[in-house]
Amino acid sequence: MQIAVTIPTILRPLTGNQKQVTTHGRTLAELIDNLNQHYPGIKNRLVAEGKAHSFINIYVNDNDVRFVDNLGTTLRDGDNVTILPAVAGG
Repeated sequence: MQIAVTIPTILRPLTGNQKQVTTHGRTLAELIDNLNQHYPGIKNRLVAEGKAHSFINIYVNDNDVRFVDNLGTTLRDGDNVTILPAVAGG
């Protein structure tokens, strides 16, 4: 099962400056663990206390995982995961 993961610019130094990587996982949590095996340190930038950091938005096929099942979101072969830093302004 291959899942494409789009990496934001701020995290690309951890992936050898790759904009997109592929990995696998039955859930988003498993996918992040697999990413961390290949790109050490990325999990710490994405997850805290068992949930996605509040300043990171993660989408599976354009669905915000906070409104699905957060890190328990089920993944399927061919899914696309997009990681985006949260943007705030005033």
